[in-house]
Amino acid sequence: MMARRRRPMDVFSLSFLDCMSCGFGAVILFFMIINSQVVHESENPPERARAETVRLEFEILEERKNLVMARNTMEELQDEESRAKDQIAQIIALIEKLKKELEEYDLVTLAKIERIEKLQADIKRLEDEKNRLIAQQRENEGEGTRVRSFIGDGDRQYLTGLRVGGDHILVLVDASASMLDRKIVNVIRRRNMDDTAKLRSLKWRQAVASVDWLSAQFSPDSKFQIYTFNTEAKPVLEGSENVWLEVGDGTQLNEAIRKLRRTVPQDGTNMKAAYEVINRLNPAPDNVLLLVDGLPTTDQMKPARGMVTGAERLRFHYNAIDVIPSGVPVNILLYPMEGDYQASIAYWLLAYGTGGAYMSISKDWP
Repeated sequence: MMARRRRPMDVFSLSFLDCMSCGFGAVILFFMIINSQVVHESENPPERARAETVRLEFEILEERKNLVMARNTMEELQDEESRAKDQIAQIIALIEKLKKELEEYDLVTLAKIERIEKLQADIKRLEDEKNRLIAQQRENEGEGTRVRSFIGDGDRQYLTGLRVGGDHILVLVDASASMLDRKIVNVIRRRNMDDTAKLRSLKWRQAVASVDWLSAQFSPDSKFQIYTFNTEAKPVLEGSENVWLEVGDGTQLNEAIRKLRRTVPQDGTNMKAAYEVINRLNPAPDNVLLLVDGLPTTDQMKPARGMVTGAERLRFHYNAIDVIPSGVPVNILLYPMEGDYQASIAYWLLAYGTGGAYMSISKDWP
């Protein structure tokens, strides 16, 4: 019997290939299933992941804003730094300029010091000379220090016999229309002029200059009052009725003289209203200076109408002097008026009877 021939063994048989194909297919199918799940999960992220993403995006946006603000702040700081550098440069330049000026001033300091010392020496010399002259004036005049000065034409000295001192000095100034001139016809003509022309009247300017001279004799520790009178009496300084004013440094006295210069003479002459001021002042004056040009023309507040006779004027005068208190000296400066012949003797008797002095003023006094 013939032996059966064995067939050769094939390693890669159909069964083996089928198994391998099935295995590879299973693997591929497995990967496909996994991949589909991953894609599904990536396309549908969970809510937590989505919220986290939004938060991160918001933080990124805030950080970008902060970055922009930081950049703006940095630019502003750079601008301020630049301006500060410019200011520092200007200050340094100014300091240098001041240093140069100080150096220049130092060069002339010694000369200035010498000049100042010389000026101080001159001032001291002038002060000594002033004190010497004041002492000499006190010694010559024996009237104490004066707060005002008055120099006549040619520096003349005036011997009047008037007593111008006292603790309480009252000055009564006639400011009626008759003080515009010495002649009646000129008084009538001038009283119809404007106030500027009236103030330029030589007679009125002379009366004001007389008060100016008298006030220059007042002692600084005395008190004064200046009244003007026509149909009524009123102080030259408004608001000072029945009040004594301090001579002091001359401030109020100078202001009173300034006001007197601007007073316009007008209306008639009421001497009773003037003398009543003496009784209203407290304490009573120890010296009265009366500047007048004639006998009164009325004894009322209203101007008299028509002509007033000499007898009536003399009666007004005696009625008026009855109100003068005893013990008060009345010093009279009379500016003679045309046709008023009785005024001189009447006022001389008044001055004599009260212990005062009487002066008939010339055209060139003071």
